[in-house]
Amino acid sequence: MTAEPSDAQKKYLQSIQKRKYWILAAQVFLLLGFLAVWEFSVEKGYLNGFIFSSPCRVVQCFYTMLKDQSLFLHLGITLLETFASFALILCLTLGVSILLWWCKPLADILEPYLVVLNSLPKSALAPILIVWLGNNMKTIIITAISIAVFGSILNLYQGFRKVDPDRLILIRTLGGSKRDCLLLAVIPSCIPLFVSLMKVNIGLSLVGVIIGEFLAARAGLGYLIIYGSQVFKMDWVMMSIILLCLIAMLLYKLLHVTEKYFLKKI
Repeated sequence: MTAEPSDAQKKYLQSIQKRKYWILAAQVFLLLGFLAVWEFSVEKGYLNGFIFSSPCRVVQCFYTMLKDQSLFLHLGITLLETFASFALILCLTLGVSILLWWCKPLADILEPYLVVLNSLPKSALAPILIVWLGNNMKTIIITAISIAVFGSILNLYQGFRKVDPDRLILIRTLGGSKRDCLLLAVIPSCIPLFVSLMKVNIGLSLVGVIIGEFLAARAGLGYLIIYGSQVFKMDWVMMSIILLCLIAMLLYKLLHVTEKYFLKKI
């Protein structure tokens, strides 16, 4: 049987719960206050509604594009490109990291190149990719992959190298192979690191997709932003930015829940 918490413990838990409510209330109040000031400033003429748009105009734009179903096309394409690039980043990160751990000479050869590629501004690669691959979805996905994959490989490979050597020696002593070391010690020890990299990479995938859509897209939220800014349809731009913020928040929350689930299993 579990002992009943004391009055002091109950009071402490209540204070923590109240603090969470206060923080949530402050966050909501800050958001609503920003929207109210934005709308008021446009309505009173302090801000130019043609340039800055307004919350009401953004909602109206959202409703119009929802009604004619054009929003589903742009939103669906951006999400498809984001998930495709994210899945490929995870596969490449895990596969290449395992290969580098398995073959130490190969890791010594490739590590300086991975560092250079990770430091290279990826927006500089996008025009080259357009010339090589054309103005299509493939270019956008590869642009997104290039933003995250090199840093992820380096981080996961370093995590593999830091696995407790005593565990590896024990597996070897008991007759285990290098494959057993990988499956029984290296990968299980690095699951928290891998899940943390997933949380980072989902945001980087979205950023990479938007960069790619700026340069090589005919649809998508990035396309709406760049095209809307060119023809001064700022309602499109603001609506797309708000949707990207919501998508990023939801994806991060999804992976945060996934991380908590995996950490409980370990």
